[in-house]
Amino acid sequence: MVEAAAELIGALPPDEVPMPLRRFARFERRKRAKLAGPPIAALLEKDAGFRERVAEPLREAQPELAEAVAGGGVPPAADPVRVAALAYLLRPGGWTGLVEAARAELERSASASEEEAAERRVAALKEELAAARTARAGEVDKLRADLRDTKAEVAELRRKLHEARTRARAAQERAEAVAAETGRELAAARESSAAADKELRKLRARAAQAEAAAEAARRAAREGRNVDDVRLRMLLDTLADAAQGIRRELALPSTIGRPADTVGALEPDRLAHRALPGRALSDSDPQLLERLLTLPQVHLVVDGYNVTKTGYGELPLSDQRNRLVSGLGGLAAQTRAEVTCVFDGAELDAPVAIGAPRGVRVLFSRPGQTADELIGDLVRAEPPGRAVVVVSADREVADAARRAGARPAPSTLLLRRLGRS
Repeated sequence: MVEAAAELIGALPPDEVPMPLRRFARFERRKRAKLAGPPIAALLEKDAGFRERVAEPLREAQPELAEAVAGGGVPPAADPVRVAALAYLLRPGGWTGLVEAARAELERSASASEEEAAERRVAALKEELAAARTARAGEVDKLRADLRDTKAEVAELRRKLHEARTRARAAQERAEAVAAETGRELAAARESSAAADKELRKLRARAAQAEAAAEAARRAAREGRNVDDVRLRMLLDTLADAAQGIRRELALPSTIGRPADTVGALEPDRLAHRALPGRALSDSDPQLLERLLTLPQVHLVVDGYNVTKTGYGELPLSDQRNRLVSGLGGLAAQTRAEVTCVFDGAELDAPVAIGAPRGVRVLFSRPGQTADELIGDLVRAEPPGRAVVVVSADREVADAARRAGARPAPSTLLLRRLGRS
């Protein structure tokens, strides 16, 4: 009805449009029906003439339906919406019943539509459920087949893993056996190599000794003297110094007799003759080194690295050598003893230059020769009877020195003496 009234006011001349609706007449049809709906409905309710004019287009469009509604009857196939609109506009007798019947018909149609839609929805859902069940059954079958294949694959993998572990265990046992056998062979080879190296060092030492002896002989021949002359001269000097020391120690007279010796009188008891210094002292006696250094023409041979590593082994080798040689220089100046400091040449990567102080002889062992062997050569080079003191904490060096006629002394005594000076 509102749409029909909106069509009507848009087609009427402006002066024929009802006053409440004139401002909507200029609007577009759809906008007019939307905005003018409440005023149109109110005017249709109050103005019977306006209702008649709105009903005219509907009557012309469906004259048969309009006549049936005006007569109070409704065709069975008529549109309930149009029936209700015509009944409201024409208002025949019992028109409210026609409107109510149209409303009831619309509600039944809506209910039927909803039921049909629900039935269609249920049917669609049933079809979807059946399809889902079919797809699920297919997926379940596929999953079961995949599960069987997976179980078979897992069983095969477990079998292969067991076989691999068995092979790995056997390989490990074989490797351990081979490693043990190789270790034994390597140990035997090392022992053989060590024995061969030791024998080679001995042979090299003997060859070096022979070369040194030959060189010494050639040098003695060139200088017109031999080693025996040097040793004899050293022995004579030692005996002379020892005789002078004994004379001073015993206070012997410089002549055989003096006039005063002929005068008779009582003489006091003389002191007993003292033994040579250091002979009765133990190796740990602090006075041992002091007594030994008082011997005439004493030769002090020092095992260099043995002393330095005992006293200050945390220093680098070069600092160890410099510190020891410097201390021995002061000791030689105080005691006037002959001092020889021996270092192992195997500790060096290359020959080094050392500024030895006066009175100190610094020697390095040759390749293939140890410092212990060089110390033995120095002791054997001295003539029998000369006092030789070997300072070393090495038991083998001390025993070898004692067998060669030298007096060994511990390294700690020399370190204590150097620290005091």
